[in-house]
Amino acid sequence: MERRDAVAIVTGASRGLGFEIAKTYGKLGMRLAITARDQDELARSARELGEFTQVLSIAGDVADRRHAQRLIAETVRRFGGIDVLVNNASELGPSPMPALQQLTTIEFERILAVNTIAPLRLAQLALPYLTQRAGVLINVSSDAGINAYANWGGYGSSKAALEHWSHILSAEIKDSNMRIFVVDPGDMDTHMHRLAEPGADLSHLPHPAAVAPAFAQLLDDPRPYARLEAQKLLTAGIV
Repeated sequence: MERRDAVAIVTGASRGLGFEIAKTYGKLGMRLAITARDQDELARSARELGEFTQVLSIAGDVADRRHAQRLIAETVRRFGGIDVLVNNASELGPSPMPALQQLTTIEFERILAVNTIAPLRLAQLALPYLTQRAGVLINVSSDAGINAYANWGGYGSSKAALEHWSHILSAEIKDSNMRIFVVDPGDMDTHMHRLAEPGADLSHLPHPAAVAPAFAQLLDDPRPYARLEAQKLLTAGIV
């Protein structure tokens, strides 16, 4: 992919991994459309990213259908198309995380709305533009999507569903030049991880800035579909 002037949408980009992915792309000269729920935090991120590239910043909830439609429409209106969609925004659920027998269905519905349904909606809206430009869809997952960790039932189930529909979508569009990647970024020192493990010392874990380069290397990965563990791939140097 020609990186300079390519257009990337990154959700959950006000902090943590989403911000670092956007920053990595911005430094490559890619134009950015970023979104997150906190308007003030997103505005601060947009100002910093604006030092490197053009930035469209739209605050809102990815689970809101109208916000999703606006994000795609305004990105295309501003930049003329979409080359990369990174579905990074995630909902952990209650903190500390309860066992499934205590997780209310209302809480579970919210987790699914953000982690599973919203990424599919954005992918559906972006698909005509991504296929037109042989673009890339990147869905950020977790090892909780494939392992049975106690108290991670809501979050893990939502990521398992995300991974499965990603694989199915890849099979359905196999005749296009579009590529789909599911990425497990691994444990990191992030706000979400601190919510998942209140009081735990996470200082030994990688900062998201150390993981974000994997998302840039994926831009040139020719595989039509892959599930990747970002930290392992970076260490091996084979992405």
